[in-house]
Amino acid sequence: MNEHLIKHPAATFFLRAKGDAFGEAGIHHGDLLIVDRSLEPTPGRIVVAIVNGEFTIQYFDRLKKRLFSMSNPQNGSKAKLQQEANPEIWGVVTYVIHAL
Repeated sequence: MNEHLIKHPAATFFLRAKGDAFGEAGIHHGDLLIVDRSLEPTPGRIVVAIVNGEFTIQYFDRLKKRLFSMSNPQNGSKAKLQQEANPEIWGVVTYVIHAL
C-alpha cells in the first residue's frame, strides 16, 4: 500500500470517516481516508480541517481563501463556513478506501 498510495510517508496519516455528509464525493461512514499534510490544497480538493477544535472534511476554495461544505448534497449546492469558525487546514485527502 505504501508503494502505490503514499508519496510522502512522514506527512501521511489515516483517518476514519464518520457520517455520510460527503457521500456525493464518494466518502461514506467507515471509509479510511489517506491524508497528506505536505500537499498544498488546490480549489475543489477535499481537505481535512480543524474547525472549532474538531476535525472535519471540507472542500477548499483557494481563490476565496475559505472552506466550504455541502449544504444540500442532492443538488450540489455549497455553503461557506462561517469566518468566525477560524478553520485550520490540516491536510489534503488523497485517497479514500471504502469499508466493506
